[in-house]
Amino acid sequence: MALLPPSFANTRETTIACVAAAGLALHIIARIVAPSISEWPLLAVLVLGGLPLLVDLLRHVLAGRFSSDLLAGLSIAAAALLGEYLAGAIVVQMLSGGAALEQFATRRASSVLGALSARMPSVAHRHTSAGLSEIELHQVAIGDVLSVLPHEICPVDGQVVEGRGSMDESYLTGEPFQISKVPGSTVLSGAVNGDAALTVEVMALPLDSRYSSIMKVMRQAEQERPRLRRLADRLGAWYTLAALLLAAIGWIAGGDPTRFLAVLVIATPCPLLIAIPVAIIGAISTAARRGIIIKDPALLERIDGCKTVIFDKTGTLTYGRPALTEVLCGDGFSRAEALRIAAGLEQYSKHPLAIAIVDAARREQVQPAEASEIGERPGEGLKGVIDRRHVQIAGRGGVNVQLPDVRAGLECVLIVDGAFAALLRFRDEPRPDSRDFIRHLSPRHGVTRIVLLSGDRESEVVHFAGTVGISEALYGKSPEEKLAIVREAAALGPTMFLGDGINDAPAMQAATVGIAFGQNSDITAEAADAVVLEASLGRVDELIHIGRRMRTIALQSAVGGMTLSIVGMLLAAAGYLPPVTGAIAQEVIDLLAVANALRMVLPSGELRDV
Repeated sequence: MALLPPSFANTRETTIACVAAAGLALHIIARIVAPSISEWPLLAVLVLGGLPLLVDLLRHVLAGRFSSDLLAGLSIAAAALLGEYLAGAIVVQMLSGGAALEQFATRRASSVLGALSARMPSVAHRHTSAGLSEIELHQVAIGDVLSVLPHEICPVDGQVVEGRGSMDESYLTGEPFQISKVPGSTVLSGAVNGDAALTVEVMALPLDSRYSSIMKVMRQAEQERPRLRRLADRLGAWYTLAALLLAAIGWIAGGDPTRFLAVLVIATPCPLLIAIPVAIIGAISTAARRGIIIKDPALLERIDGCKTVIFDKTGTLTYGRPALTEVLCGDGFSRAEALRIAAGLEQYSKHPLAIAIVDAARREQVQPAEASEIGERPGEGLKGVIDRRHVQIAGRGGVNVQLPDVRAGLECVLIVDGAFAALLRFRDEPRPDSRDFIRHLSPRHGVTRIVLLSGDRESEVVHFAGTVGISEALYGKSPEEKLAIVREAAALGPTMFLGDGINDAPAMQAATVGIAFGQNSDITAEAADAVVLEASLGRVDELIHIGRRMRTIALQSAVGGMTLSIVGMLLAAAGYLPPVTGAIAQEVIDLLAVANALRMVLPSGELRDV
């Protein structure tokens, strides 16, 4: 059970269920061909299956955990003591079968820290008097000079001493843009290097690096994540007390201990042990057909109750890549002409802004110009010749002309024959369904607080929040600060967090429900309760509806089944249902509860609002 590794527990519970089924079958056969030994298979079931289950239940009780299967354990013990072996064997089969289903529906423990560790390189390239040598990461010392090769993950925090290039630091900030690196620039461990090799001086030991600090935060978030009581245990708490009270009354009133056993047998909470896992498995299957991977089935019980929703910005509400949003043209240049020239030069570059320019030209059906003599010198941007004119595309610092005022976002300047031709501005654009999804969260799902939480700059975050209709925007936040903000919100009430980057993983662990958006990071996917494979907020809306429907059906099955069981308990307490008959009646109740739970896999009409 819960005290064992999930894979082992699942195998053991399945084995016990199979042993119980085989024992019951052998008992039926023996009663026909050899009645004198017909009890032996039942005793084997109680010893081989019932005893291990009772040991686990006893450990749970001693640890102060009273779960919904406590009644089943008491039934097994009472049946063995009173010689009602058939009733006891049936309960063993029901309890182990339900536990196997529960384990099947529950994921393996999170391996986020393992994924974080695997992402970092285990070696570094150190400069020595004999040349470049490869050393283990733990051998790196402050002051060492290392080479970070193209497309490698930077192993340390340091400072560039030689080389010019760029690094992707989105794992930390969430910003989708390449950060330029020149001598004197700082580099962060965990950042992905671009196309150029950089020589870096180590400023901090790997154990004290920025990436290591994120791992420490992740470990803390994983250890301190609140454990919420499952639906079955919450319902089972009062049900167990009611069943024990009725059993005691039946025994005392009738003076017959078999009434106590009969009540416990029919009280065995199989609508909780089996029907709820069946509804959960149906919901997992329904979600998977819609491109949603459920990693923690408990999410389905609590997602519809989240009243606070916190969004990461980049890659969640946006595409995670820059898009050309504005072209300010100089004298003698039109937007189409500026795009034709810029795209003609930038089609030879793989920089994210170059890709955005070429994409914009394609959308506007502008044919890129033919370019020649293309070259790129550090600090001067991209240069070439188009229509016998010298063309340059660079940042503000790389040109010497008068430009419009600086505004939020990224930009580059187009220079033709030394004169200003155009200023191109870029932003990370919102997804088409972002505003509609945010707008309907309150009226359709009862959300009372919506927060935009980002590591991006103030101007970008505030502008974007206004664009999609979020009034509470928090910007420039590190993974540690995100974790603290989400933890504080979750302490006040059920909180959902949606993100897509490594910097979101600690916050995702701290939230009541964590959803990884897209497939950008294996680490984020490990930290999340669910992964939405398709980058569509409509899928998140469907997940909320699936959770709501699963909870409704599970409650119907559990409460309906327990209501019928209570009727049976009253009959058993009055002496009208002996233990074996009660066990059979309980099986009929179970079938009805499971049949209702199976509605979860049936088409339910519209699951999506946006």
